[in-house]
Amino acid sequence: MKRLLLLFSLLLIGASFASQPAAPALKAGAATSVITPPLGTSIVGGFAPFPAQHVHDELHARCLVLDDGKTKIALVVCDLLGLHRSVSVEARRLIQEATGIPPENVLISATHTHSAGTALGNSYASEQPLDEYQRFATRRIADGVQRAVNLLRPAQIAFATTEAPEHVFIRRWLMKDGTAPVNPFGKIDKVKMNPPVGSPNLIEPAGRTDPTISIIALREPGGRLISVYSAYSLHYVGGVGPAHISADYYGMYCDALTKLQSQPDDGSPPFVAIMANGTSGDANNNDYRKGRGPQKPYEQMRYVAHDVAAKVNAALANLTWKDRAELAARFRELDVRWRTIEPDLLKWAKETEARVKLAPSRDILPASYAGRVQRLALARQPSMVPVQILRIGDVCVGSSPCETFAETGLEFKQRSPIKHSFMVELAHAYLGYLPTPRHFELGGYETWPGTNYLEPQASVKVMDALVEMAREVSGK
Repeated sequence: MKRLLLLFSLLLIGASFASQPAAPALKAGAATSVITPPLGTSIVGGFAPFPAQHVHDELHARCLVLDDGKTKIALVVCDLLGLHRSVSVEARRLIQEATGIPPENVLISATHTHSAGTALGNSYASEQPLDEYQRFATRRIADGVQRAVNLLRPAQIAFATTEAPEHVFIRRWLMKDGTAPVNPFGKIDKVKMNPPVGSPNLIEPAGRTDPTISIIALREPGGRLISVYSAYSLHYVGGVGPAHISADYYGMYCDALTKLQSQPDDGSPPFVAIMANGTSGDANNNDYRKGRGPQKPYEQMRYVAHDVAAKVNAALANLTWKDRAELAARFRELDVRWRTIEPDLLKWAKETEARVKLAPSRDILPASYAGRVQRLALARQPSMVPVQILRIGDVCVGSSPCETFAETGLEFKQRSPIKHSFMVELAHAYLGYLPTPRHFELGGYETWPGTNYLEPQASVKVMDALVEMAREVSGK
């Protein structure tokens, strides 16, 4: 009798499990929208903007949408230097209106190409009316996400990493005492950004790089690739033609990876490659020990893009694919304070601006920072720093609205409770550089008021919020 009762109980348990519906399979869709501005638009990558005279390659918003049957999320990467918070707010409003995807489930970031127009606006205000190009960009971002939703289809997902250390170098160098040049404020820093190549005054890099490329791949079940979303902590490469608009290596990488797939032109939705900027605020493509010789426009950019694409493509050959991935999102706007502008610094800014007006061709750098300091002094508290977490199965993407140092991205990978974690910078806003507290003691370009917008503890507050949100979505 006991055996019969045990058998009956096991049958009931089995029937109960069998009656529960299986978790729905994952769906994915991807699309792109052109966001190239018209010729004559100001290219804003340097201290003195100049009008664009040629489009070398089109700028895009590259969009990926995922649906686990309960939750939809969207990841968008734009070929822009950065975007104002109001651009993200309006784009996400349009996306929700068209697709129903909640704003907190949409991650919009910029690549930081220095050869694009601007979607930054003209002030540090957290909210501002959109100009003509910003309105165009928000519409095209929303269109791209809506088209990706239209293309949702059953998908398998995989995560991988590959290494490309030969392209990333710390650009902040400790210098021998007193050998760094005088900064715009009349002081000498301990570090120099982009120091003279091969200088005997170089001591060592002031940080460490993150050479890992994180890869989220989506494919039709057992079939063709839908999209590859990747993130690499490399600043733009540069070396464009005169007054050219270009997506920099990010766009070239996407084109190169697409060509490596050799997918037939049979009317199916096209493969969409996406490259986000990881955490590269203190890293770029220049080896300050060796340097490199003269190069033609786009030569170095093409070399980096094709090599990175080849490495990612090789990693795609050894993936473990899954049919399901639970999705979740968290979004916060942190109460972080703007950088404090002391009275003596504001006095310097006003005096410098008055002096430069008498001799406009001189002192471009001090004049630029005189204006930046005065605008920053007018910024209203709080700064409303947007941070976000997207969970995609055992993958976690964290975001920052700043040019974020590589060591911050490495810290997030270490502290996040989710197995495969990485960060994307310049998301939902552009709030200058995000040095860690120790770097404020060293000085240098990334810490100057007007390049750095936020309080010295901002990176700590951002990291703590990201880790806390990652714990929330991890269930741990």
